[in-house]
Amino acid sequence: MEAAKAIAHEIGGLQNDVFRFGLQGVKSDIVRPHPFETSYQSARKTQEEMKRRILADTYGTAFPLKMDLDRQILSRFQRPAGAIPSSMLGLEALTGSLDDFGFEDYLNDPRESETFRPADMHHGMEVRLGLSKGPHCPSFI
Repeated sequence: MEAAKAIAHEIGGLQNDVFRFGLQGVKSDIVRPHPFETSYQSARKTQEEMKRRILADTYGTAFPLKMDLDRQILSRFQRPAGAIPSSMLGLEALTGSLDDFGFEDYLNDPRESETFRPADMHHGMEVRLGLSKGPHCPSFI
């Protein structure tokens, strides 16, 4: 009977902590992605599959598997949450995304925005160690 009166503070598996994570918006849940974005993602996926097939035909079937292992290893290297974000330089070099010219190259880096909140290093380590729930760091207000 006592448990029925309690109100659950967890919504969707994440703790609803407005002071730590800010107000949650629902726009991203309601609005579908732009059609160009979905076509870009599918074209990129098709291009990666073609590259894997070409590498398998040229160097043998073990080479794409080795590249997948390298990708998994390099995607795990990250700095602890704090003032300096992880650059993932090894992963960018492996995937070839160093040659891509993204929006942050000609607009602004989102981390330099006025509405960006710096990461809480203590909370990030709590999430990484499994002591707390929620995102590693809040991004924008």
